Amino acid sequence: MNRRTLSLALATAATLVLSACGTDEAPSSAKDTIEGAEKGEGAQKESPSAEPSKAAGRPEIKLPDDVDNVFEGWKTGDRTKDAILADVSHRIDAMDYAITQADPEAEELKFYYRGEALVAAQDWVLRYKEEGLSIIGTVRFHAPNVEVFSKTSAGVTYCSDESKAFDKNRETGKAVKSDGGDSDQVLYSLGLQKTTSGVWQTNRLLADRGNAKCAP
Repeated sequence: MNRRTLSLALATAATLVLSACGTDEAPSSAKDTIEGAEKGEGAQKESPSAEPSKAAGRPEIKLPDDVDNVFEGWKTGDRTKDAILADVSHRIDAMDYAITQADPEAEELKFYYRGEALVAAQDWVLRYKEEGLSIIGTVRFHAPNVEVFSKTSAGVTYCSDESKAFDKNRETGKAVKSDGGDSDQVLYSLGLQKTTSGVWQTNRLLADRGNAKCAP
């Protein structure tokens, strides 16, 4: 079974209204989405950014050995866009870390989410906790696209391949298998706002599982 998908907003058309994210308003609504997948054989794991993890007080996030996020093509050569993608990757790690720790109040979540998006993310982690689930496996994130609207707002889309990522029974440590049917490919679309300390926080997030743009 691929991981369930946490979509922070109405997850109907994940072609994020990128133009709408150009406002400096805080968040949108929430619903259902999480990230997952494994890189292709022989691919190399990229460091999303050369910036120090502690810059602007960024927390160091260490995922369990059985959880891995791989970011392919996550550098554009543009300093601003690469900084945005770096914080997006940190947000992804923060969510996975909170799930593995069964901690909806994890400071890592509060650092990379804001407003209603934060509330929805915490809700999602709580659901995993209440159901006795965690996550396992590798997620491959690829095909990122960044649009910068102003000095403090941006929109990002990217694909995730969850074919080698699963929910895990927290008590037994075993992956939870499903009957299949759901696509392993997910298109994510999000809006971000930059804080005064320079951190790009996610305030809107949409997910569209099975979107043709992310077909392998």
